[in-house]
Amino acid sequence: MARITPPKRALYAQLARIAKATASPARLELLDLLAQAPRTVELLARLLGQPIANTSHHLKVLRQARLVETTRSGQFITYHLADDSVADLLLRMRAVAEARLTEIGAITRTYVERRGLLEPVAQDELFRRVQAGDVTVIDVRPAAEFEAGHLPGAISMPLDELDQRVHELPRDRDVVAYCRGPYCVLSLDAMALLRAHGFTAHRLEAGVVEWRARARRGRASSTRQASAGRTGPRPTTRPVRVARQS
Repeated sequence: MARITPPKRALYAQLARIAKATASPARLELLDLLAQAPRTVELLARLLGQPIANTSHHLKVLRQARLVETTRSGQFITYHLADDSVADLLLRMRAVAEARLTEIGAITRTYVERRGLLEPVAQDELFRRVQAGDVTVIDVRPAAEFEAGHLPGAISMPLDELDQRVHELPRDRDVVAYCRGPYCVLSLDAMALLRAHGFTAHRLEAGVVEWRARARRGRASSTRQASAGRTGPRPTTRPVRVARQS
């Protein structure tokens, strides 16, 4: 007689599909790249430095787990994230890993220290200055990624163009460079180049994915507060009767 899988076991099996699909450094990097902009398998393979066949296999695994989807235009197939929840999953995984694995902090700290690019400005303060428009913000990712989405007010200055275009930047303001998030080195290279040209330059660890996630959290918080205000008890406007003392 065939054994029937308990419903809870079946549910965990489905959750495991996501875990298995993301249990690969290459597939996590693919998701991170697709969070920046949709791409073809050929371009993704070039960015990963892997053969097209290997990249195609990883994309197939991600697609089977429904983390990525495709669109076709003629002979070209473009991959993109299924929705914002996949980007949120990446951010949550990173947050847990950074909280639990001291190795991550050691790797990033050592890399930055070796380049002499320690950042004296706290990231929250830098983020506030970016939001307030108090600094010049440059996006040093490739132009295609900038066109797919960028921080408000940012100027597209791909890293390979920056040295020839620094004269376009005002010298009376700090310059903040960002790229694909905290593990991306493009903004570190940009910060070093800008400082060599005499600019006061900073690196914003957050990228477009992190910016969008903050915006979604802000909207969700506002919605909850508005909903609570509508459904909460209304203050009474009737006068309170005070018992007369005898």
